[in-house]
Amino acid sequence: MTIRVIIVDDQAMVRAGFAALLSAQADIDVVGEAPDGRQGVQVSRSTHPDVVLMDVRMPEMDGLTAARELLDPPRGVVHRPKVLMLTTFDIDDYVYEALRAGASGFLLKDAPPADLIAAVRVVASGEALLAPSVTRRLIADFVQQRPAPRKDPALRLAGLTPRETEVLELIARGLSNQEIAGHLVLAEQTVKTHIGRVLAKLDLRDRAQAVIFAYEAGLVRPGDSG
Repeated sequence: MTIRVIIVDDQAMVRAGFAALLSAQADIDVVGEAPDGRQGVQVSRSTHPDVVLMDVRMPEMDGLTAARELLDPPRGVVHRPKVLMLTTFDIDDYVYEALRAGASGFLLKDAPPADLIAAVRVVASGEALLAPSVTRRLIADFVQQRPAPRKDPALRLAGLTPRETEVLELIARGLSNQEIAGHLVLAEQTVKTHIGRVLAKLDLRDRAQAVIFAYEAGLVRPGDSG
């Protein structure tokens, strides 16, 4: 199945470079691009991509606002693409808010080409892009700069079984399903079942939101080592 992608970035050279790289892949089709968030939302609504590569800082409408519009569309709009934020280190807080809004992850704009291609495939498959250690470190930094964990997430943890809590903690530490299975000596399919139950019980969209929830609930703390 071909992955349909649009690229939203205010730099024409970035759009052109990413489009050329992704279009060269047999399983990826770049179906549109836009120079700002507002046009990005319009292009997404007309082309129905699987993945939107969304820059954070743009004129007219920033990537965070555009991501929110795509991930929480108005009544009557049923298409919700996966959103992969493109960022640099100096705007981490925007990325945190984007993950809270439901973005599937983020990628540094100067990442190697192979990482961009892999990221599109990972996000299109329904996974959150949270494996790289830099992502875990940045998410920890986001939470560290914020108020103490609210009571609500901690209370919601009480609804999980001990095994589900353990799985959530390992997700927050950045482990893949395969790594969690090895750590807990479980079948990978069993791990997937546990993750599905965790997301359902906590009313979370995906692994990205699960990581943030785990930090906010105090299950994992900034600086903890995996």
